[in-house]
Amino acid sequence: MADMRVSFAGVDFKNPVTVASGTFAFGREYAEYYDLSRLGGICVKGLTPLPRGGNPSPRIAETPMGMLNSVGLQNPGVDAFIRDELPFLRGFDTKIIANISAPTPEDYALMAAKLSDAGVDMIEINVSCPNVRAGGMAFGVTCEGAASVTAAVKKASSVPVMTKLSPNVTDIAEIARACEDAGADALSLINTLLGMKIDPATGVPILANNTGGLSGPAVLPVAVRMVWQAASAVKIPVMGMGGVSRAEDAAEMIWAGASLVSVGTATLADPYAPVKVLEGLEKFLDEHGLTLEGMKGRVKLH
Repeated sequence: MADMRVSFAGVDFKNPVTVASGTFAFGREYAEYYDLSRLGGICVKGLTPLPRGGNPSPRIAETPMGMLNSVGLQNPGVDAFIRDELPFLRGFDTKIIANISAPTPEDYALMAAKLSDAGVDMIEINVSCPNVRAGGMAFGVTCEGAASVTAAVKKASSVPVMTKLSPNVTDIAEIARACEDAGADALSLINTLLGMKIDPATGVPILANNTGGLSGPAVLPVAVRMVWQAASAVKIPVMGMGGVSRAEDAAEMIWAGASLVSVGTATLADPYAPVKVLEGLEKFLDEHGLTLEGMKGRVKLH
């Protein structure tokens, strides 16, 4: 049997398959289907300093081979998560990764300190949220913005810090290097691609927020390309995500340079998707005589 263990930024994962933030909530619904201990890790729903109700509806739209969402980081807030959800998650033998968003680097840092003290295994920084000091521009679209948040969180956290990169940039490699230089222990990518869907009969956007984040199988080739570019540019490990729904998708991510893979939108259509990817990947490695370490980042370029 293939060795599925992965050491990632100093954290030991039993296998490389995690679930992506925003699609798995806090795991309670999925725990009704299977033991969450089967997963390598859980990236919880994005947390903010205070509770958020999210954007108005409609905030989900189906697209060919994917979906658009503008949920707007609906969540109970970091304190409620620590009090009500983390003890439940800690009942499973899996790594817990807290995804955080905030309007300022200082707010990110405060959340990181609380969460690392509460005992999460890693912190994932969502830099795709608006920087209130830069007129609403997302932190993650500039090297300076991404680095400022990474540095603030790294200083405040006692657990490894992973920056989640936005794909809505010109050069993903330079953003990756900026985060590494600012102290990131790891990177995760990609977040959703900005998209829009319009009702052809009325001319009105389907989403109340007009635009939203595109995810699902349609974005896989973009995600694989960006994982390859980012992993090639840095020495820190990378978690790949974006359109992963099959074992073969996970294998592509690993060849491109990912140490871990994350299943997101696929879980909304099939709750068992992460388990199927894990079991399929193990079988795939055995059938092809491959190992995770032997594949990682060794794509055979023309």
